[in-house]
Amino acid sequence: MTDYRELSDSEWKRRLNPEEFRVLRMAGTEAPHVGEYTDTTTAGVYSCKACGTELFRSTEKFQSHCGWPSFFSPLAGERIIEREDHSLGRVRTEVLCANCHSHLGHVFAGEGYDTPTDLRYCINSICLTLESDPDA
Repeated sequence: MTDYRELSDSEWKRRLNPEEFRVLRMAGTEAPHVGEYTDTTTAGVYSCKACGTELFRSTEKFQSHCGWPSFFSPLAGERIIEREDHSLGRVRTEVLCANCHSHLGHVFAGEGYDTPTDLRYCINSICLTLESDPDA
């Protein structure tokens, strides 16, 4: 079993393409409205592209029209890490995969979406893979 947290940058660069590495490992952001999963309504499970950990279900995905896939809750709280991010001169909450510590996006609260949690997990499509499941 691979301990993804022990991989070096050169090992990650072999596993990921340059854009995936920039977003997942360097905490970048993909351009809005271009990601593969931004508008998809396919039923299934979204996993971390870097390590395969299941993170979100399509049943928690909603249309926020922000330019990135949005979820109101992760599959399970222990599958993600939330930490303060001061990178843009303001405080945001960064979301990382708990298994490999790859950057996924950010979570925002109190935006007024009609969801059960009033949270928006704004996740880069490039960080995810979707396994379709008609029963999800």
